[in-house]
This record gives sequence, C-alpha cells and structure tokens, in this order.
Amino acid sequence: MVNFGKKLTANRVQEWERYYINYKLMKKKVKQFAEQIQEGGQDRRRVLKEFSRMLDDQIEKTVLFFLEQQGIIAHRIQELGDQRTILLEQPDISKLSELREEYSAVGQDLLKLLRFVDLNATGIRKILKKFDKRFGYKFTDYYLSTRSNHPYSQLQQVFKHVGVAAVVGALSRNLADLQERQGSYLSIYDQPSTALTVQDPVIYLIHASVDKLTRSTNFLQYLGQHALIVHEDVPSAEEDQVDDKRYHFMSLLLNLANTFLYMVNTYIIVPTADDYSMSLGAAATVCGIIIGSMAVAQVFSSVYFSAWSNRSYFKPLVFSSIVLFLGNTLYALAYDLDSLPILLIGRLLCGLGSARAVNRRYISDCVPLKIRMQASAGFVSASALGMACGPALAGLLQTNFKIYALTINQDTLPGWVMAFAWLAYLIWLWISFKEPIRDTEVKHSSPDVDAGHDENESLESGLMQHLLPSSEQKQNEDGDDECNDSEDASEDSHRPATSVASAYRLLTPSVKVQLLIYFMLKYAMEILLSESSVITSYYFGWSTSSVAIFLAILGLTVLPVNAVIGTYISNMFEDRQLLLVSEILVLLGIVLSFQFTSSYTVPQYVCSALITFVAAEVLEGVNLSLLSQVMSSRLARGTYNGGLLSTEAGTLARVVADGTITLAGYLGESKLLNITLFPSLLICVASIAATIRNYNSLF
Repeated sequence: MVNFGKKLTANRVQEWERYYINYKLMKKKVKQFAEQIQEGGQDRRRVLKEFSRMLDDQIEKTVLFFLEQQGIIAHRIQELGDQRTILLEQPDISKLSELREEYSAVGQDLLKLLRFVDLNATGIRKILKKFDKRFGYKFTDYYLSTRSNHPYSQLQQVFKHVGVAAVVGALSRNLADLQERQGSYLSIYDQPSTALTVQDPVIYLIHASVDKLTRSTNFLQYLGQHALIVHEDVPSAEEDQVDDKRYHFMSLLLNLANTFLYMVNTYIIVPTADDYSMSLGAAATVCGIIIGSMAVAQVFSSVYFSAWSNRSYFKPLVFSSIVLFLGNTLYALAYDLDSLPILLIGRLLCGLGSARAVNRRYISDCVPLKIRMQASAGFVSASALGMACGPALAGLLQTNFKIYALTINQDTLPGWVMAFAWLAYLIWLWISFKEPIRDTEVKHSSPDVDAGHDENESLESGLMQHLLPSSEQKQNEDGDDECNDSEDASEDSHRPATSVASAYRLLTPSVKVQLLIYFMLKYAMEILLSESSVITSYYFGWSTSSVAIFLAILGLTVLPVNAVIGTYISNMFEDRQLLLVSEILVLLGIVLSFQFTSSYTVPQYVCSALITFVAAEVLEGVNLSLLSQVMSSRLARGTYNGGLLSTEAGTLARVVADGTITLAGYLGESKLLNITLFPSLLICVASIAATIRNYNSLF
C-alpha cells in the first residue's frame, strides 16, 4: 500500500509544487508536539493553537491558489464564448473544430485543478486523523468546532469547492453545443439527455473527478452508506482488474435476493405471532419471545458467517438456505404438534441462518468500486422492500384448511411459504452462484503480468537511484523517510481487527456514541413493530389483516423517506445536525405513544407510530452514514468489521426489546404499552445527551 506522502510527491503538478500543503512538515510537527507533551515541555492548549495556526496557513495558501486558477479558467471560457458567438453568426466548420479543441484543453486544465484540490483535501483529512491518533481527538474538537461553520471558513472552499459547478456547467454546455450539432439553436438545457450523449471525453473525466471530490450524499450514496459497506479510495489498475475477475452479476443478485427473503422471513410472522402463541396455550405477549428468538440466534450467526466468508461465499449461503428451510418447516409444524418449544426452535434456526454478514461482505469485497455504491444501495433497498412485503404477505395468507394431517392457516402458512421460498432459492443458488476468485488465485493466474510489472518497477527504482540520489539522502537526513514511517507504512496499522477486544479498542468515543444511537433506534423500532399486534388488538380490536396493512405501510415509507433525505435534506444540513434532530423526533414519537388517559385512540397511536418509525429510519441512515466516515479503516475488512459491530448492536437491541415485551406481559396487557415504552424513553434521552456531549467530534 503506497503511503500518502509518496502519493502526494508522485502526483503533484511540478509548477504548482509550492501551493500544495506541506504534508511532510505537518507530519513532523505532529511527531514533535507529541514528544514534547510526553516530556512535559509543551502545554497541550498551546500545541493545539500553534498547530491550528499552521494548518490555517497551509489551507489558505491552497485555497487562494485554487481561486486564482479557477478565475483564470473562467476567464478563458468567457473569451472562448465570445469567439463562439462570432462563429455561430458566420459558421466555419474548421474553426468550430479548433474552438472545440480549445474548450477541451480548458477542460484538461480544470481536471488538473480538481486533482490538485483532491490531493490537498485528502492531505488535510489525513493530517487531522494523524493528530487525532496522537492526541485523542482533542484537536478535531477544537479545530472543526471553530472553523467548520465560520462565515470566512476556507475549509468550505476546499471540501465544497464553491464555484466549480458553474465552471463545469459552462464548459459542458459550450462543448455540447459545438459537438455534432455544430451550433444548433438547441442547448443542453432544452434537451438534458443530450448532455449525456454528446459529451466530450474530458467532461466525463471532470464529472468523475468532481464526484470523487465532493462525496456528496445523494440518494444512491446515502443508501450505500446506510448499508455500512465501507468504500475505499479509488483502486489502482491492478486492484480494479482483480475486482472485475471476482465480480459476477448473478452472484450479486443472489446475495440481494438472500437479503430480501431474510427480511420477509423476519417480519412475515409479526401480525400473527400473538395469535399463534395463544393457539399453543401461551399468553399473547409471548409473541415477544417468538419474534425475538430469531434475533437471539443472529447474535451468534453473524460472527461465524462473517468468519466463514473469509474462505467462501457459496458454502455459507448454501448452509443458510438449508437452515432457514428447516427452521420455517419446524415453525409451521409446531401448530399440529401443539408444541411451543418446536416453534421456538424453528425461529432459532431461522436466526442461525442469517447470512446478512455474508451479503455485506460479498458487496464490500467482490463488487468493483465503480458499481459498489449501486450494489450497496440495492442491499438497503432489498432490506426495506422485504420489511414491507413480510407483513403485507401475512395479510394475504388468511385461510384455513387441511392437507392430510397438516393444518394450513394464517399461523402456519407463513412458515410453509418461506420454507418453499428458501428451497427454490437453494436450487437457484446451486445452479447460478459463482464462487469469486481469491486474491492469491488472481495473482497466480497471471504470472506474466506480475513479472512484467515487477521488472518495470525494478527498472524505475534503478533509474531513480542514479538520477535522484540527493533527494533520498535528504529524506534520510531529515529522519522522516516515508518508506520507514511506522504509522503510514506499518502493516499493523492496516491489519484488520482479529477479535472483539481488538475491534472494541479501535472504537473512538464518537463511534461508541453512534453505536449507542443505533442500539436505541433499533430498540424503539422493535418495540413498536413486535407489540403492534397485541396493542392494536387490545385497544382497537384490529384483525390480522389490519395489522398487516399498517405494518406494510410503515415499511413502505423507508425508501421515499430516504430518497427525500438523501437527495435534498442531507445537502442542506450537516449529518450531525440531522442526527440530533432525528433523535429529538424519535423522543417526541415515544412520548406521544404513552397512554396518559383512560382512553387511547387510533389517531394517537398511528401518528405517534409514524413519527417514531420515520424518524428512526432517518436516524438510521444518517447515523450509519456518519459511522462509515469516522470508523477506523481497520474495521473495513476482516471478520470483526464495522458492519458486524453495527449488526450486533442492532440485533442485541432487538433481543432486549422482545424480552422486555414478554416480561412486561406478565403484568397484564393493560400495562404493556407504558412499561415497554419507558426503557425506550430512557435510552433515547441518554443517546441525545451523549450526542450533545460529543457533538463537535461527530464530523
């Protein structure tokens, strides 16, 4: 892995060299400050102030040069526009072609400028992260809280690159008008699709560079981050080739289908779980144990499936399908066997078949970077669709008849339907899935290419030794050789966590807060969904179909809400602002759900449920988006990855919530609502307090 210091040196434009941030100097300063503080020679507050002043100077130098170059490019586009106006009045094909080439040349210069900003922005992020490691995030708290929203903030110029969109738009419009149409009166504003079909290649490169630089939270990326699948930097050509060899579209589709079916399997029993438990002679509130037993098993299955996916993807998916087939079969048979233990064993088996860790891992490891965001969005969409389809399907399965000794009714039919669905999936999986090639296999499959690459590398290395000896000597004199830097080049700093303890040690205070928030929102949602059939039956006399429709409507709000947040709201506010507002709305929904008087009405329940559920969905997306940005890169891969940790936090919340419902049921259905909501209220208040306390580090 090439460290950033070398990457900055290799990729910078030589004539702009003095305008780049001095990453090497700042890195040395971080090391010096750390040593001075350890020896007691420097006051921590003075260090923070001195380093922030140095970073301000570096950013100011970069921003002023960027604005100067942007103005030069804008002026050139304006001059070319004047020439274009004259040529359109007196068309000359040869001159139009020359003009188009001049526009393309301006585009290449703009592309060079965007890469300049990208390198500097990356350097700023990395030096902040390096300082954070040394000083426990004290510098981030101070620096970002004083500069992120300041009206004169130059950080906004670096990370938002104000004005670039206008320059890109002007360049795109003029090139589109000149290309093929040769001065037609139509423009890209009249035919937006034209902009996509007639663009000069340089425009594609510019848009790709802008997308990489902005990392804007549009709907697709918002959904991708919702999946907590970590997206790394743009890969090298060799890495991209490896990705293409691993990728298989049908295998990806099978993983998404697995996600969809599992979510359907989770929620298809919710409308009828209370009725099923009463049919077996138990209390209606035992539905909490029935629903939650799947989550209990998932706590363990997530770990072994994550570990298994280090060696294979096909075998875990086959095992998952078989276990889910058996689990659903036992769930359906429990009615005729009149056995609650058989029903619970069936649900436990379903939880042991949860392969969501494998689905996430496949997308993270085997899907090429260029389409990984779409695949991540597909993962979240499949989950949301399954969550809505489960209860809706349960509402359609209202029947009662017998086939020989087997009873087919609203309680057993969800089990039989899912058993046959998993059997069909297993057959499709066996026929169509292609096990991806592992790294070692890819390397061994193309020895000639590797040999050639090594030969070229050796040749370049030899030339560098003869042509640039003074440069290397100077590096060694400075004592800051990039190759030997223990923080940048050490394998340990990039090695994935190997145990729960090592993964926990990588969690910063802000990450812990976000995992607490994730626990809270999953707890609140599980309380709402799992006890819905009992509450609505007790207070309003709703039938199974009514409960199913209500839950399906809640599930269908997921994608539209994420679309609005990802496309519009997230571009107007910071993630941490949305995080805090969403938490407050969840708290409002929980408070409104309480029964304060003797009467409890449908409008109160439905409105409070919608507020709680929608706010929790928004909170989940924003929280995981932030989590994917601040979580250590060492948690991006391996068995104990960020996705596993968030899954475990959410699953544990569901287990606790379902256990709370069952325990509260012993006090009577009349007290169930308020007793189960009270822990939600306390956890929500605690998460809001933690968010406010760590607000400046949630960036």
